[in-house]
Amino acid sequence: MRYVDGFVLPVPKKNLKIYRSIAQKAGKVWREHGALQYIEAAGDDLDVKLGVTFPKTIKLKPGETVVISFILFKSRTDRDRVNAKVMKDPRMKKMMEKGPMPFDVKRMVYGGFKLLVDL
Repeated sequence: MRYVDGFVLPVPKKNLKIYRSIAQKAGKVWREHGALQYIEAAGDDLDVKLGVTFPKTIKLKPGETVVISFILFKSRTDRDRVNAKVMKDPRMKKMMEKGPMPFDVKRMVYGGFKLLVDL
């Protein structure tokens, strides 16, 4: 059964360009190691009236927006294999060593998910 890693994180709007650049590079690494799909999306319509909003959940600060990310894998086993390779990839290590990330890592939300519906 296919498997998804999901992330929600706050990114200062002034850092979106650099975040996008990093995400494009990271996405290529994940895909090369076997991820089926890699998606990053920046908040656009976040002032909604249904449920608890992303800005409230992630404690968004002025000047920040929410980014959501999804990485699709063949299975959880495949996800574990792919992620292990990604973490050992020298390109990822180089990106991590370049300095602070362009977002607050401590406020990032992450988890692995079994698909309920896959159309």
